[in-house]
Amino acid sequence: MLPDLLAIYYKRLFPYNQYYKWLSYGQAPKNCFQKREFSFTLADDIYIRYQSFKDQEEMEKEIKRQCPHKIDIGAVYSFRPKDHRTVAVFTPQEKELVFDIDMTDYDEVRTCCSGAEICLKCWKFMTIAVKILDVALREDFGYEHILWVYSGRRGIHCWVCDSTARALSQSARSALAEYLQVLRGGDSQAKKVNISHKLHPALKRAEGIAKKFFNQLVLEDQDMLGDAEGWGKVLALIPDQTLRESLETLMPQCSSSKQRWSTIQSEVNKAVNKTEYKKTVKPNLLTEIILQLVYPRLDINVTKGLNHLLKSPFCVHPKTGRVCICFDPTKAEQFDPLAVPHLGQLVDEINTFDAGKTEEERGALPSYKKTSMKESVALFETFLSKLAKDNAARRREESDSTMEF
Repeated sequence: MLPDLLAIYYKRLFPYNQYYKWLSYGQAPKNCFQKREFSFTLADDIYIRYQSFKDQEEMEKEIKRQCPHKIDIGAVYSFRPKDHRTVAVFTPQEKELVFDIDMTDYDEVRTCCSGAEICLKCWKFMTIAVKILDVALREDFGYEHILWVYSGRRGIHCWVCDSTARALSQSARSALAEYLQVLRGGDSQAKKVNISHKLHPALKRAEGIAKKFFNQLVLEDQDMLGDAEGWGKVLALIPDQTLRESLETLMPQCSSSKQRWSTIQSEVNKAVNKTEYKKTVKPNLLTEIILQLVYPRLDINVTKGLNHLLKSPFCVHPKTGRVCICFDPTKAEQFDPLAVPHLGQLVDEINTFDAGKTEEERGALPSYKKTSMKESVALFETFLSKLAKDNAARRREESDSTMEF
């Protein structure tokens, strides 16, 4: 039923006007919408890159005609992407600073689900990721226009839309991504967080956020220290063999994950103050363990690449039928991915709302306002109104800079 429902969705629900306002940025820089790359994935995995549109009308017409199963957004290029084969130099000029976090990257630390599956227990990992990254982007880099979007299945996307963020070079994006990347090392490396010096204020802040959720998420919901396999993974993060072996003998004597974590904390704190452990048990060891278990697992290649594509907000996940809606980072703990509307539900909501009304009454309200999508679109509109003020100021600056005296 997806093709039939998608046709209705793109005809009646997709917020074209708000979407165009977002990606045109008040046309500062000039023609940024016309030079933006869009990619469509059609039925049978037909993938079409380097699409571009002159205006909202052309974009809307083409989306309705093609009914893409997925829409990806790319960079703003030096020329219109549709003309990329006819120009000598075709390079990405700017793009939102983006982040992609996928629940599958948490499989080593979650016990309730694996792969594409999610539940409200493991979704708390995403809540922590949003809280840590959002405050870092705002406080450490001064960004204000940050859009958080549910991926439609098992992850989240972040779009930083400030003009300074969009103009970042690839090397600057790489440096920023590395700053935020705390877990390092492949699957073969057990310990992925190593704090060699005094605890950086950003890590201290991240630890504070993590601790608010740690007991509930790690010790209760995931019961991560509930069996020998679980506590074995945590004890493997302790570099000193003597301390590790001592804790291994204490673990079976404890009755719960909470008690085992309390024992680990107590023994590590004692070891930190003992001379024989000075070289192998650092003061930040417990912080390293906490961050390894819950710190955001970023796919930093997505952030680094200026020409990397990312799934568009308000498109539909083809496997779940759920809409990639925006959500409020300050209320991230209240966001329920399992309650996000899917296409069938949205169509039913429209039909229920329109039942018994005249044609004039039905047309008096935009279709999305008749559905559970309305809150997300309203949040998007609030985001756009704040962004519009910056766009207007930027246009004035560009206008002033070109005036001749």
